[in-house]
Amino acid sequence: MNGMSDLPNHSSAVEEKLLQKSHASLYTSWTRPLYLPIPGVRTRRLRVLVPNLSFFFPNSNSRGSIIIGNNANPVSRIMLVKRRRTSLLAVLATVAVFFTFVTLLRKRGSTVWVDEGSNEPTTLVFHRKDLQKIWEWEIESGHYPSYANIPVQIGLKKAPVNPAVPKKAPKIKPTRYRPPNARDVITDTTGAGPKRVYLDIQSHPPDVAYPPRPVPGSVADMDEIMRHCDFTQNKYVRDCLEVLRIGGGLDNGDRLRRANLNDWKYIYIEEPDNTTQTTHNYDHYDSPGTTANIPHPKGLRFSDDPDAGLSMKLNVEPELQVTLGSTLEHRPTSTLSEPCDPENPRLYHMFWTGPFTDKPYLAILSFLFTQNTGIHMSKWPSDAKVCRPQFWLWINPGPAAAVPNPNALHDMYEQLKSNPWASPFLHPRFDDVIKFKMWNTTEQLDGIDEIKDEWRALQDSLFNSGGHIISVSQKKKKAASSTLAQTAGANATVAAVPGATGSDDVEDDDLTNRTGSKSSSSYDRLSVILSDMARFVLCHRFGGVYLDADTILLRDWEEIWGWKGAFAYRWSRLPKYNTAVLRMHKKSALGTFLFRTALKNGLDFHPMTVSRYTADAHLEGLLLRLPDALFDSAWLNTENYQRERPPQPYFTEFGDFFDTPVQNSAAPQALGFRGFFRGAYSYHFHNFWWKPFDPARNWPDLGSRFKAGEDKAKATLVKEGKLTAAEAEANGRDLSSDKRDLDWSAVLKRTFEAYLRGERPNIGGKMMDEEMLSGGYAIIAIIRLLVEGSWGEGVAQFF
Repeated sequence: MNGMSDLPNHSSAVEEKLLQKSHASLYTSWTRPLYLPIPGVRTRRLRVLVPNLSFFFPNSNSRGSIIIGNNANPVSRIMLVKRRRTSLLAVLATVAVFFTFVTLLRKRGSTVWVDEGSNEPTTLVFHRKDLQKIWEWEIESGHYPSYANIPVQIGLKKAPVNPAVPKKAPKIKPTRYRPPNARDVITDTTGAGPKRVYLDIQSHPPDVAYPPRPVPGSVADMDEIMRHCDFTQNKYVRDCLEVLRIGGGLDNGDRLRRANLNDWKYIYIEEPDNTTQTTHNYDHYDSPGTTANIPHPKGLRFSDDPDAGLSMKLNVEPELQVTLGSTLEHRPTSTLSEPCDPENPRLYHMFWTGPFTDKPYLAILSFLFTQNTGIHMSKWPSDAKVCRPQFWLWINPGPAAAVPNPNALHDMYEQLKSNPWASPFLHPRFDDVIKFKMWNTTEQLDGIDEIKDEWRALQDSLFNSGGHIISVSQKKKKAASSTLAQTAGANATVAAVPGATGSDDVEDDDLTNRTGSKSSSSYDRLSVILSDMARFVLCHRFGGVYLDADTILLRDWEEIWGWKGAFAYRWSRLPKYNTAVLRMHKKSALGTFLFRTALKNGLDFHPMTVSRYTADAHLEGLLLRLPDALFDSAWLNTENYQRERPPQPYFTEFGDFFDTPVQNSAAPQALGFRGFFRGAYSYHFHNFWWKPFDPARNWPDLGSRFKAGEDKAKATLVKEGKLTAAEAEANGRDLSSDKRDLDWSAVLKRTFEAYLRGERPNIGGKMMDEEMLSGGYAIIAIIRLLVEGSWGEGVAQFF
């Protein structure tokens, strides 16, 4: 005995429990926890890590004296001394390495700061003063309806006026609780917007068969959605979808008694009269004064260098000065003279290359089924309170690198009229909501003021995806275009392109001549790369939302349109963008930044690269990265995340949408459209261009109105041996050719088609009127086709 009590002495039962739990690692950890009382807080203690003497002196007691038994042999004593010396040397070596690393960081200079964990070169070409202008322009234009902080790296000294958030007293921490690098920087905005009234949206008996359409002009509060759905905050997709369902009133008639659901309200309307609200008061901030002694993040000072803390792209001239137009005016819908805001056009853009297939066909059907287009009525009311959305399908008539001839637009419409999947949408009923547009790369890039005079210097490397460039030889391009023009005739679209430069000309020629992806082994990479750029071009030129062609709309987007910010969504578990859904404003400051940055980085618009653009410039807040639960609810499950509590349906791979596993194959028919990721705004099935949605009925099944197109599709399947003549004649009524358990893809396709056939209502409970179904538009169709000079098969599609 050493005269000390053998009883343990702990400051609390919690500490005793923790020490018992870590007893096994007592001699393997360099530190041990010490719990200190916190003044004024009797129920909590401060956990502090202190050096663990037992690690360095394994046979010492709690008082630090070394205990070596009298019976210990000399060898044991020698081994103990050696172990103690080795441990001390290891500690000293670690400390030396640490201080060496810190010293090297301090010697890197005041103008270089690379974010830890990133080995990629910086992409930044803007100075801090220009980044400040971009932030201020977007905020003052009403494109930042959020209370999220502006990054401290932007270095604003005055809070911008934010017309998109209500006036609200700020929650300002005293100076002593704010880091030194933030004491001279403003990270908040001054709210000056209208009051928000959050809505309790639900159906009331007896009208509970279908959910109500969203309130015109309503807005989705993305701050609230992030609070309930952010993956980085350990939020589950399943729980997020429940909040989206209940807050959006999609649980009509099925709402179960739960606790107070006010916390799940995320949709609001703006009331112009906001005189009762308080304003931000920034008198609590310390006077900015001089910043000479106030350090910037990483110990850098603004006074040393106006770009201190920013890492500029090497070997590239930075932008001299950003040129921006006048800021826009944020106006609540209730103050507009008409339902549509000219500054916020409701345009859905989609890009397609090659022959029209069932993929854009289903995307358009989902648009007609879910959005408030009014096609169920013979005429759109002149006094409608709803802004009518439009779907613009941009078609690149040949391969991605093709050179269209002067007759390309005429040829495109001829192909659409003869295509069974496209011809139904030429019906006059869809004139005001579906627009077919021809994509011309040269024309589109010349329409971007920021790059129109410079992009041609990069035309040989225009197909740039994540730094991987597929180069197209201009010499071969001219030769191929000339040869094809002579052999194909004057009215034909030049559909072939030159081979790409490379070691394997055959493979490159095949790559550049592809029009669509026919299988996983013959993927049309050029079209994918071109679409990466096209989405930013279209949104910047025209405004609106871009959707990938493998996207299916699942609910009305009214409140999404009401939110004036720009967004894409999260790349599954990674803090990167997926731009399969992209919303940007026409000629915005954000768009100017992206195009000028892309120009200095090889016109690379791959979403991973765009993620670097915004991260390097600290502009991620201006292109909000929404949770993928809203648009891509299966993604985390397919990557083995959240499988312990998956949403409905449960997909372990994206192919489950087309081939639903047997164990889950009862769900599609039993639950139907309402059971498919209910609450999400859209679904992204990630390619599978070559996989039919409904193999047993792989044709447009829209009824007698569009019988000609259906017959042509069946004839093609019979010719290819994918359908027998008897099956085609039976019109799919032969159940022997149909699956007993339908897959999700087939259920959604048949649901959308049933609406246009007049057999079921849309999501708002509206049926197609008899005029659409009985041929009331036949005369209009004939006149239209006569004017366009397309008689014959084009007319037959409407009878």
